[in-house]
Amino acid sequence: MTDLSAFPISAKWPAQHPERIQLYSLPTPNGVKVSIALEETGLAYEPHLVSFDRNDQMSPEFLSLNPNNKIPAILDPNGPDGKPLPLFESGAILLYIADKSGQLIPKDAAGRYETIQWLMFQMGGIGPMFGQVGFFHKFAGKDYEDKRPRDRYINESKRLLAVLEQRLQGRKWIMGDEYTIADIAIFPWVRNLVNFYGAGELVEFHQFTNVQRVLAAFVDRPAVARGLDIPKRG
Repeated sequence: MTDLSAFPISAKWPAQHPERIQLYSLPTPNGVKVSIALEETGLAYEPHLVSFDRNDQMSPEFLSLNPNNKIPAILDPNGPDGKPLPLFESGAILLYIADKSGQLIPKDAAGRYETIQWLMFQMGGIGPMFGQVGFFHKFAGKDYEDKRPRDRYINESKRLLAVLEQRLQGRKWIMGDEYTIADIAIFPWVRNLVNFYGAGELVEFHQFTNVQRVLAAFVDRPAVARGLDIPKRG
């Protein structure tokens, strides 16, 4: 039987199935990237809820796996060369899942790097900018009288959506006919911007018809529907 006792995180979140990938997460846009990818590939995994309400992300056990105190993180007992692999950063985890499963990324080198390019587009642009819109429109920042910070992030989010809109013109998915980790990275954030943050009108989402079309196809996938609710909130 696989022994994960060398990893302190297993003391706080004991593994019922230690032979499976252990997922430590919360159903946020970054968190569901990984649960969706795992559901899409069929890799065996065990989810554990990291509750922000309890400050789980600041616990010594979680920090032993991710010193950056962010979700998601994974522990794969069967990593490279058969050794356990702890990993954090959602983009890195998506790449790892794609490589481990042989799915969700093109086999040819050019297609692989083009997919990674759009993965980085989400990590460096869409995630941070959409998140700032959420802060200034839905959360504490909404009370600021000065709306210039909010408007700055709204305008940048509209620009990023326009880039995405152009990319999707004539394409089924970001990489064309092939569904990849680029789609899994980007569309939970688009969904969150419009639904959870309620910023659709602010960013004029109605004008991005290609983005709307692909978002609808994304959320209609059974693995996406499952992954959006994993781990279940307590």
